[in-house]
Amino acid sequence: MKYIVLLGDGMSDEKLEQLGGKTPLQAAKTPNMDFMARRGRFGLASTVPEGLPPGSDVANLSVFGYDPRTCYTGRSPLEAVSMGVELGPDDVAFRVNLVTLHPARGKLLMQDYSAGHISTEEGRELIEELQRQFGDEEFQFFPGVGYRHLMVWRKGKDKLTVTPPHDITGKCVTEYFPSGDGSERLIYLMNASQMLFSNHPLNKKRLENDELPANSIWLWGHGKSPRIENFHEKFGLSGAVISAVDLIRGIGIYAGLEVIKVEGATGYIDTNYRGKAQAALQALTNKDYVYLHVEAPDEASHSGNLEHKIRAIEDFDALVVGPVMEGIKKFGAYRILCTPDHPTPMRLMTHTSDPVPFILYGGEEKVNEAVAGYDEDAAKATGLYLEDGFRMMEMMMKG
Repeated sequence: MKYIVLLGDGMSDEKLEQLGGKTPLQAAKTPNMDFMARRGRFGLASTVPEGLPPGSDVANLSVFGYDPRTCYTGRSPLEAVSMGVELGPDDVAFRVNLVTLHPARGKLLMQDYSAGHISTEEGRELIEELQRQFGDEEFQFFPGVGYRHLMVWRKGKDKLTVTPPHDITGKCVTEYFPSGDGSERLIYLMNASQMLFSNHPLNKKRLENDELPANSIWLWGHGKSPRIENFHEKFGLSGAVISAVDLIRGIGIYAGLEVIKVEGATGYIDTNYRGKAQAALQALTNKDYVYLHVEAPDEASHSGNLEHKIRAIEDFDALVVGPVMEGIKKFGAYRILCTPDHPTPMRLMTHTSDPVPFILYGGEEKVNEAVAGYDEDAAKATGLYLEDGFRMMEMMMKG
């Protein structure tokens, strides 16, 4: 038996007036997911337990089959292990976003949480400069991918309240600065980065090219190293993970899964969808399980770009779901779990903890005529609801 998870990050949404009262999933052309929804087990699952933040960290742990209530310690430790950064038991990791701040009406606003989706090469240049100027035995900065980077506070504080930058687009940032024990150290570094980046040649060039400057860092998503049970020991399966995002790769590493990197995988709408699908099918020749993650729908929602979100959903369906559905047949018995991790409503441009529509499909041909297609309303109408979303993995294995 072969198992594969096809995850379209943040695909589910709310009904939008500009789509005639439809959600992006309802408006998008998704013939392959529609096909599976009409023939497989189709319903809603809650991937974010009550009391936990509706982040991709919590939600993806659930889809991997882990109960976040027992193993979640924060986002950045998962990213750190993917980047090859070791954490001591008392070290605290932080996500470092390169962002664009904009002064307006006497306030400093969060203009863009990704500095215009700055390139990995440009991001590396700024983070390496930050390390040269402010890195020491206590604070260390590590370059990542695009706008996503890492800071480690050795023997640092973790009793802090921080806010994801994609939650505060257009809002005054000073109202969302870190608070709690040690927060003044973080605020100092964030302010210092603004002075360092303000006249940096890279940002001057970006402005000349009508691109947003990366004029500040934003620190969030902190935590210490988690304890995640080995995937093979928990489920008896060998496996691999495919993603452009360090967070997902990090979960895979902690779980003992092989991380497969695909050339051209970017985490946005220009990602190599076909390459991911091909890599997943190749991995299944010697693995039992593959977790294939596509970030693009979520990024489009955070950017407030409806056109890009629909395009990302349609590309996910056509270039990932379709090829996997066809290619996996050669293995005989198989199960496909297709789902978002969490909703990312366009209206909010951030995540919510609402249940997500999931499909479990294994080649069934019997059609459920009552299912119109793959979307939030159709999933709810089936009456199938998993309160503990981490049990989707158990359900997939039981068939």
